[in-house]
Amino acid sequence: MLSALKFAKSIPAASALRSVQQRAYAAAATGEVLKKTVLHDYHVENGGKMVPFAGWSMPVQYANLGVGASHVWTRQNASVFDVSHMLATRITGKDRVKFYESITVADIENLPVGSSTLSVFTNENGGIIDDTIICKHQDSLYVVSNAGCADKDLAHIRTHLKDFQNKGGDVDLKIIDDHQLVALQGPKAAEVLEGLVGKSLQDFPFMDGRFMDIKGIHCHVARSGYTGEDGFEISVPNSDTVEFTKLLVADPRVELAGLGARDSLRLEAGLCLYGHDLDDTITPIEAGLTWTVGKRRRTEGGFLGAAKIQDQLKNGVSRRRIGLLVQGAPAREGALIYSNGELVGKVTSGCPSPSIKKNVAMGYVKNGVHKSGTELEVEVRGRKQKAVVTKMPFVPAGYHKI
Repeated sequence: MLSALKFAKSIPAASALRSVQQRAYAAAATGEVLKKTVLHDYHVENGGKMVPFAGWSMPVQYANLGVGASHVWTRQNASVFDVSHMLATRITGKDRVKFYESITVADIENLPVGSSTLSVFTNENGGIIDDTIICKHQDSLYVVSNAGCADKDLAHIRTHLKDFQNKGGDVDLKIIDDHQLVALQGPKAAEVLEGLVGKSLQDFPFMDGRFMDIKGIHCHVARSGYTGEDGFEISVPNSDTVEFTKLLVADPRVELAGLGARDSLRLEAGLCLYGHDLDDTITPIEAGLTWTVGKRRRTEGGFLGAAKIQDQLKNGVSRRRIGLLVQGAPAREGALIYSNGELVGKVTSGCPSPSIKKNVAMGYVKNGVHKSGTELEVEVRGRKQKAVVTKMPFVPAGYHKI
């Protein structure tokens, strides 16, 4: 633990801040009025350093913990992240499954009620418009997608929704704007939440979602997250969000955490960041997300870009997403990747890993140099550094399975 904290403290907060600001999908233009979550003032009162992110004012870190130390705390204890900037929607109507299967690659029909799945919205060429989590309930679908893609996601969904409705389809979409989304993440997250609900959560598996009363507050709770650890994403009524967050943080095992730690945690976990590791020119097969394409869907198709994806499943792809361990300085987004002097790809995300005390990165390379153990070079600041292809996640996942 001490060595991890020592390494974590060596990660400059300015570097983490710069990385997150570069990753802001829609950096705030001069004079732009940033949107604020219900927790905005609470962040400021608790030492949150606020930065523009995807059109929102969000905390990158807090005064009591640097980015690296916050990262390590999350891996060992539990942290609260404000993710209320994400786009949450509720899909209703008897044809809701049929409609969502027309715009995503998920097999929602065979998804058990109460379960969730990671999926992607695709375009006509099989490219990823955005990644999304779909939770299936008895009477609706609860869907969460990225803040930075909210406008284009809604435009895309509504265009196809209108066509579907015009053909007689019974489906409706409602933006959930009367709730905020709070993520409790880390190996002690379940213990903390169990103390608030007064019962064991051992029977609550990873990627399931439930409606629960927590200290009298009616919430939607999904056992999921973006850190690679066990945890919960909790949808809380706007009027209760600040008090609910105070309940969580009152536990000595819990600290507030910001965008800086969230980014390094997700990278260690091998999780993609849209707009960097994924975009509308990359297919789920190229991205190593073949598992998101339901087995039935691989045969039946019926979603945008199905022909392209089915062809790649049969004949392979020309590029692949990989993980890298990099010697020397950290390789950041845009760093070029070489094999025996030949340019073969580029880095899409990279940072020092507080957990394993090595520089980690992910990126895309041409097919053939993607296998684990392959030695490559990455150009950083005009110098080529040794790198080796490594299986992801870089840190073992802590998801709760039963």
